[in-house]
Amino acid sequence: MTGAKKNIIFSLKVLLIIGFGYFFWLMLKITLEYIPFDPNISFLMIKQTEVGQRPEYLAFFYTHVYTSIFVLLSGFLAIIRKDFGIKTLHRSMGKFYIFLILIFAAPSGIYMGIFANGGILSKISFIILGTAWWLSTFKAYQLARQKKFREHKQWMWRSFAFTLSAITLRMWKVIIVYLFHPNPMDVYQIIAWLGWIPNILIIEYLITKKQI
Repeated sequence: MTGAKKNIIFSLKVLLIIGFGYFFWLMLKITLEYIPFDPNISFLMIKQTEVGQRPEYLAFFYTHVYTSIFVLLSGFLAIIRKDFGIKTLHRSMGKFYIFLILIFAAPSGIYMGIFANGGILSKISFIILGTAWWLSTFKAYQLARQKKFREHKQWMWRSFAFTLSAITLRMWKVIIVYLFHPNPMDVYQIIAWLGWIPNILIIEYLITKKQI
């Protein structure tokens, strides 16, 4: 590989980190809205039926919100560790990432999917997303235990594609609302699927082409 090509690849990776950092900051700002606990703020304002009728809803909601921000960060750090001389982070960040998803983030996400806005189409999508997120992460964990590291890497990428839905869902929402001004409930039905399907299709394409 020529020096010029290496510089281009390195620059793209730096831009990727900057881009992720920007969107991570936006996600962190959303998370901080829910500190301290207040059931009458932001997204929870439109979930008052669940808040009032289901005592467990807030526990699942806060579990999902608070753990997902750490899932995003640990997953990203685990992925970039080789390219930026931080290989020692991979194992610790990977374990942390897998633990948070399997025990907290995915189960709470599946529960919340049952009560998602946008009707049955949105509910089905978020339940599928949460289940696929859990299963792909568990598969990556199994493969690591079996020392099948190439397959482990591919399943971790699949898992991270689902993780990134937290960001891509919101990106699609901004784009769709800006361009088409649809009914709010229609937006939920669309972004519920757009938030994760393109992500996993891109990863499957890269795996097929042996790029990851």
